[in-house]
Amino acid sequence: MNREKERKRMKLKQLEGLLGDLDQFSDPKVELEQYPTGPHITSRMLYTAENSFGDVSDRVVVDLGCGCGTLGLAAALLGADIVIGIDVDTDSLLTASTNAEELEVEIELVQCDVKHLDLRGQVVDTVIMNPPFGTRKKGADMDFLRAALKVASRAVYSLHKTSTREHIKRTALRDFNAKSAEVLCELRYDLPQLYKFHRKKEVDIAVDLWRFVPGTA
Repeated sequence: MNREKERKRMKLKQLEGLLGDLDQFSDPKVELEQYPTGPHITSRMLYTAENSFGDVSDRVVVDLGCGCGTLGLAAALLGADIVIGIDVDTDSLLTASTNAEELEVEIELVQCDVKHLDLRGQVVDTVIMNPPFGTRKKGADMDFLRAALKVASRAVYSLHKTSTREHIKRTALRDFNAKSAEVLCELRYDLPQLYKFHRKKEVDIAVDLWRFVPGTA
């Protein structure tokens, strides 16, 4: 019980520090657009979800396309009741499991393609995700958003390139039955030089942190 109380009172810098030593992709797969979600963005994303909206603590949280588990583990550290990490890549799920053990938190890990996601019987409050930007596979970002808004009953938090802002909002409200779609803030996403086509050691991209509220079915 004391540990749970400590998690709910966790400070932003404390959360960021705990996430800073997590293992990341050892052999990232370009076709999946695998990039690490850094501790700076992760901590602010989850801290905002919890402290501004109450969408994490005591909630059932799904980290969709969880990769190495950073977002989901942050939710667990902030007192989420249940955290489920879902990813198509088994190597990433193994890394996420190792990270969970290192932080001494519980997270359920499921291997599944987002387009075939079925969580019937599981009431999900909040979905958190850093989906593919859709630069390698057009529409991948929309596949994730569509699935997230079907699964979540309370809110979806997601990162998308700022350049796609109008498209994201229009599609969420018109096609995916979102009740609301709000950009909470614009962030700088530092992409490390992971793939051969990267010409710079680090690429700075503007991304939006979105909060979507699902509509009623």
